[in-house]
Amino acid sequence: MRHKEQPQGPSVRVLRVGEQVRHVLSEILARGDVHDDVLATHPVSITEVRMSPDLRHATVFVKPLLGKDEDAVIKALRTNTAYLQKTVASKVRMKYAAKLKFLADESFDEAGHIEKLLRDPKVARDLATPEDHSGS
Repeated sequence: MRHKEQPQGPSVRVLRVGEQVRHVLSEILARGDVHDDVLATHPVSITEVRMSPDLRHATVFVKPLLGKDEDAVIKALRTNTAYLQKTVASKVRMKYAAKLKFLADESFDEAGHIEKLLRDPKVARDLATPEDHSGS
């Protein structure tokens, strides 16, 4: 009998391991354990880690402080992936060392764009309730 995909999303275990990996990576970067000039001069937030269901792959979403030099930070993280994977594997007890993939977290930019759209007068007019127009 085959296991069916869970329609409600990732399991609690997958979420828990992702959070552990996020904490370990945050500690490594905060302590300056990675000997890289870009990472030493740019504080980085690990905003989310999404683990694959088999826990072999981790997509790490990052955001440099104030969004400065995002491309350079991503490149530095990718350059140091082997060290980071090894360190995470030693601190998070798993059967396999997860392969890390670093991506820029675009959610803040998207949220700002949506906020800007919602404040547009044309959109605000369309979102107004019918009672707002009854006085016209």
